[in-house]
Amino acid sequence: MTLKVLISSVLAVSMVGGLIAAPTVASAQSSSHQQKNKNNWRNAAYASAGLGALGVLNKNSTLTLIGVGGALYSANRYEQDRKSQSRTDRARAQMFSRRSFTRNGHTYRRYTTTKHGSKYYYFKKVS
Repeated sequence: MTLKVLISSVLAVSMVGGLIAAPTVASAQSSSHQQKNKNNWRNAAYASAGLGALGVLNKNSTLTLIGVGGALYSANRYEQDRKSQSRTDRARAQMFSRRSFTRNGHTYRRYTTTKHGSKYYYFKKVS
């Protein structure tokens, strides 16, 4: 086994393993976690595209197929996460634009606090 084939095989196994083990995004995740997850999918797309290019250069159709497939899947997940993050941010902005709301017969009022120089909103039950 030549060094090129060994390196190509290790890269292919690590890319496929990384894509299979990648976590899925839950809808209730924090915005910072969504951003990290989105960035991970983008980076996986770049790495998979590089693997596909390595397959083309080495004339290895298996590496090319795995790389291109991984890049397309990762790019699709990146786009889904990007759209989901925007939807979550809009819902959060809509919620905190209210002064108060009523749920299950209880009224919750919006309050403001400052921590470490940043302004935060929270809701507190008033009745």
